[in-house]
Amino acid sequence: MKLSTAFMTETFINAVKALPLTTSLALVPFLFGSVFAFLLALAQIRQVRFWGKFASFYVSLIRGMPMVVLVLLLYNTLPGYLDCFFKAIGSSFNVYRSIPGAVYAYFIFTLSAIAFLTEVFRSAIGAVDKGQLEAAYGIGLSGFQAYTRIILPQALRGAVPNLCNLMVALVKNTSLAFMMTVKDLTQTAKLGAALNYRYAEAYIVILVIYILLCLFIEGVFWLIERRLHYEYKERTGIKGISQ
Repeated sequence: MKLSTAFMTETFINAVKALPLTTSLALVPFLFGSVFAFLLALAQIRQVRFWGKFASFYVSLIRGMPMVVLVLLLYNTLPGYLDCFFKAIGSSFNVYRSIPGAVYAYFIFTLSAIAFLTEVFRSAIGAVDKGQLEAAYGIGLSGFQAYTRIILPQALRGAVPNLCNLMVALVKNTSLAFMMTVKDLTQTAKLGAALNYRYAEAYIVILVIYILLCLFIEGVFWLIERRLHYEYKERTGIKGISQ
């Protein structure tokens, strides 16, 4: 069957309109997840009695669960139990009408991001020489000052490649948002394909858009990594670090 360039152009234009939502479905979980992931990573490193074990259990659970299963559990199954709960307490709150699919998408993707970010931060912080933290305490810095001024800047340099990989993975996982009736990039293309019976063209278009988006993200993180290396060289006076 001959590919329709006119349909591909139309699909591309419509898909690009959904690109901000697709991007936010990856960026918002990444940013919010970073806060909780950093705290869980610290709990593991410092072996906080309850939170350290909880972090290890949470990371193992989420990392071992396919994203599609998490979507089925929290979007297809959980609302039914919530609806029964509100009815049991005499509430008129309608779970199905009051909570849009985008809310579930942000929540689910954030849960996944927290687990993977926790491992990224834990390994990055653990790679920094422990003697530097002890030296920071020795000169009178508080724990907060030691981490923000000494540990985190060094850990961030080593974490950038893994953070880039995770962000790319989050972008690709947003394609599952169509299962939650979110009109993202994938859903927009699927609707156009179903109406015109042009599935091949639609899927080729979103494939190209996803690849371009991921390449853009890789470029942004590459610039960040270069900047961090440059600042490190300026502070330390070390020359010849590979760019």
